[in-house]
Amino acid sequence: MKSAKVALVFGGSRGIGAAIAQRLARDGHDVAFTWVSREDSARAQVAAVEQAGSRALAIHADSADPVAVKAAVEETMRVFGRLDVAVVNAGVLRLGTIDGYRLEDLDQTLAVNVRGVFLAIQAAVARMGEGGRVITIGSNTAVRTGHKGSSVYAMSKAAVAAMVQNLALDLAPWRIAINNVQPGPTQTDMTAAMADEIRKSIPLDRLAQPSEIASLVAWLAGAESGFMTGSSLTIDGGFVL
Repeated sequence: MKSAKVALVFGGSRGIGAAIAQRLARDGHDVAFTWVSREDSARAQVAAVEQAGSRALAIHADSADPVAVKAAVEETMRVFGRLDVAVVNAGVLRLGTIDGYRLEDLDQTLAVNVRGVFLAIQAAVARMGEGGRVITIGSNTAVRTGHKGSSVYAMSKAAVAAMVQNLALDLAPWRIAINNVQPGPTQTDMTAAMADEIRKSIPLDRLAQPSEIASLVAWLAGAESGFMTGSSLTIDGGFVL
């Protein structure tokens, strides 16, 4: 009997990451995911993945820590024996205008949203075989923000888009495809308090559901997307139009 494919979701215990992990589980992947601050959410996510009929593995790992990032990949390999899909969703949001932006917030944003993404990809592809998939979760702010105080976050997500475009060339000889999903405002804990205000900027007059972002990720993780690599796909209800 052929083993199930295995996915590792960096930042997969809540919000968009949780929806992605659950969707990949329903599609037949065993799922490992990392978490940082909410053990209760991690336990709930294990139960949700298992309820979808797949094996689950929760790994405590800070994406700003290169040792922890690599260890998460190795733990996935130890438990499941393979790695087919890596989704790099972990990220931080630190807003503020340039006149008062703190150095520690700049460093943390770059450490997680840029360096952490690169290190996660580097560790994951070292363990992937031909036909592997890497999907990063960027942001439509890489294209346009429309709100002051977003410069550092937008910069980090633009860096991810550029990184993916160029890493596609590095990974092509191994037949590993890499793509970037750029969600707009999505209904999560992070946006709950400002959902009504954000909605006014979206032509479709609503926020995305995490499951909608997960559906696009699932397509990129599947066989039908095999000829797509190096692309950034924006899914934001027309916000950037």
